[in-house]
Amino acid sequence: MTGGRSGPALVAVAHGSRDPAAQRTVEELLERVREQAGGVRVLGAYVQNAEPSLPAVLAEAGPGAVVVPLLLSRGYHVAVDIARAAEAAGAVAAPPLGPDPALCEAIADRLAEAGAPPSAPVVLAAAGSTDPDAQCDVRRQAELLAAHRHAPVLAAYATAAGPTVGEAIADLAGRTGEPVAVAAYLLAPGRFADAVRGASATWVAGRLGAHRAVARLVLDRYATAARATLISP
Repeated sequence: MTGGRSGPALVAVAHGSRDPAAQRTVEELLERVREQAGGVRVLGAYVQNAEPSLPAVLAEAGPGAVVVPLLLSRGYHVAVDIARAAEAAGAVAAPPLGPDPALCEAIADRLAEAGAPPSAPVVLAAAGSTDPDAQCDVRRQAELLAAHRHAPVLAAYATAAGPTVGEAIADLAGRTGEPVAVAAYLLAPGRFADAVRGASATWVAGRLGAHRAVARLVLDRYATAARATLISP
């Protein structure tokens, strides 16, 4: 990727957690992004439960910054918190990371690390949201993963929506007659990752974390939003 310090800053904003392990994961991901960023200034921020805040980082980033949500679906934080902060700072907000075909590489690698065969049916376990757009995004990612793996994939949620992870495991096992794998559709550690890790499945894959495909996707979201800003009338 080309770029330099004269270009707009990339402000990657995560949800935020009081768990220090979650913040370490975000920093690991940002370091991987910086390695590929070609000199673009990469800054990290959080919506809540951690510092620095998004408004504070945007003030440091300067005008024209591009905000990339480190979130896997739409929802209140994207539509309200991040959008308002970006508008107030004169920044542009990119879409969240998911759904996207690029995430299938990361999910598939995590499943392989857990020992799941390529043909195994998969429950894609997201945190959960009451927002219909967020649920739609998770279902779309499940469809993309099914096409990528040529195997059944069913979206499920740790909270706030259905089916639950347990319900989805039982459904897939009943329909396919095969052992089921669970993929954590989460970026960082926390209570949702803990809940998914305890799922009663034959294989349980870890969260996406600082996977190289996620880092590439962050830069892709940045580049697309930056180009759109340059060519807009």
